[in-house]
Amino acid sequence: MTAPPKPPAREGRVSLWRYLKLFRQDILSAQPSRLYRAWMAEFRTPFFRSYMCNQPELVDLVLKQRPNDFPKSDRIREGLAPLLGNSVFVTNGEVWKRQRRIIDPAFEGGRLRDVFPAVYTAGQGAVQRLESLADGAPVEIEEQTSHAAADVIFRTMFSIPIEHEVASNVFREFRDHQRTQPVVNLGALLPLPNWFPRFRSRRTRQTARAIRQLIMQLTTDRMTAIKAGTAPDDLATKIMSTPDPETGDRFDTDEMVDQVAIFFLAGHETSASALAWSLYLLALYPEWQDRVAIEADQVFRGGMPAFADMSKLRVVRDVFREALRLYPPVPMMVREAARDENFRDRVVPKGAQIVLSPWHLHRHERLWENPDEFDPSRYSSENGRDCMRRAYIPFSAGQRVCPGAGFAMIEGTLLLAMLVHAYRFIPVPEMPAIPVAHLTVRGENGVWLRVETRKT
Repeated sequence: MTAPPKPPAREGRVSLWRYLKLFRQDILSAQPSRLYRAWMAEFRTPFFRSYMCNQPELVDLVLKQRPNDFPKSDRIREGLAPLLGNSVFVTNGEVWKRQRRIIDPAFEGGRLRDVFPAVYTAGQGAVQRLESLADGAPVEIEEQTSHAAADVIFRTMFSIPIEHEVASNVFREFRDHQRTQPVVNLGALLPLPNWFPRFRSRRTRQTARAIRQLIMQLTTDRMTAIKAGTAPDDLATKIMSTPDPETGDRFDTDEMVDQVAIFFLAGHETSASALAWSLYLLALYPEWQDRVAIEADQVFRGGMPAFADMSKLRVVRDVFREALRLYPPVPMMVREAARDENFRDRVVPKGAQIVLSPWHLHRHERLWENPDEFDPSRYSSENGRDCMRRAYIPFSAGQRVCPGAGFAMIEGTLLLAMLVHAYRFIPVPEMPAIPVAHLTVRGENGVWLRVETRKT
């Protein structure tokens, strides 16, 4: 049985400059193998200190018990600011709290039910696009899942399909952007001195600027429609027309551009990554793929399912959940100590970078049974349930949990079920997927699969 691909960890110590070079090549393989067993690791140089925390109690402290004492590091802006501006992903304090008060109502349970038909329609589009490729030849499946996830975002956010001219242009520019920009810039993971170059490429800046200009066009048009009373009842209208319950203020157009940028990053890039890895894992494990197909057939037998039918896709949900464990779209998160701390009898000075790594936490050898194996049934075991509570954070946790986490689970489960219901996915042994971190965890040279129409 082929094991799920995992990048080789760095063995032994290396110099700071060697580490920085490895980091630029791939965040994941630059880390030492001991992090898969360590509860905490300190990285110290003459300029800064960073602490990676894998102990569940420390993760819980940072994300849930005292989140205000560990704000997002301002340095995370250094990698993502060209695209995200002052979005909810990078802000702190009162600015962040105001943004969440306006955004959160759009993702409440009732709203998920409302946008469900749009997600299903996007899934139908994905199934149709694969029809001409289902001839057994290798298909770069990440490109297909990116297309599908972008379609979901535009249909649910702005009520337009991916074929819309502006939507197509955003999608094309974003595909270029995600290949030029790592999810964690050196200045985010490592608090480098101000004189140290940030390695932000010209192409990264160009694509970010193009994406923001296109989003500005969409939000300006929507603001006009809202004022005229002709705007559709979608996520963009909900967010742009929701006042802050404390101040009564709403997002202006410039603020909305920032928020849409992070919705596209979080809702498109992460969903595309998770869906591609889900299909790859099912190709490696055909017995699980057959179980997904059988379950999907029962749900889709009568055509479009109701929102309530999502609860019947238990196997599909666990497969998607397992893909998020093995390949968390955002592999590392960075916080900053707002005051001196004491972690595991070690002094953590004010200003130190606190790195939380879903990649290592989800594969931690002292927590999970058979952590590197693909086993969706683990969530029915005592160990799996315990680790879900203590060591599973694909969407972060606590007050800064992704507001679209519920949306992402519905979207991923539904699209995965629809694709496997229609097609069989087969590995391409000569083209294995090698995980690397760009904007999210993707295949170094793509994720290639053969696609065949599933016989009913």
